[in-house]
Amino acid sequence: QVQLVESGGGLVQPGGSLRLSCAASGLRFSMYGMGWYRQAPGKQREFVAYITWSSGTPSYTDSVKGRFTMSRDNAKNTVSLQMNSLKPEDTAVYYCYLQAVGERYWGQGTQVTVSS
Repeated sequence: QVQLVESGGGLVQPGGSLRLSCAASGLRFSMYGMGWYRQAPGKQREFVAYITWSSGTPSYTDSVKGRFTMSRDNAKNTVSLQMNSLKPEDTAVYYCYLQAVGERYWGQGTQVTVSS
């Protein structure tokens, strides 16, 4: 059974930083790409970042480029999302996902709130 568990969300002031983590279990983690989506209140879920199984250069949505950095540790079955210079518009529930062949697995989400 595939499980993805996010952690690291919370409340932060504008300009602050948070680091999200996602721990995977139940399959051979190193074979699959991983990513992050987010969903703000009243909005559709949107893509944030993605990294391939081989830890190639991550891809990001334009609104987070230069501020967010995604990485993975295949030895620990984890991916991370370092979020710097946070803005109120980054407020959302952040979900990590694992892209398998023909199927996508999701975590339960972690809340990030950017507010003064």
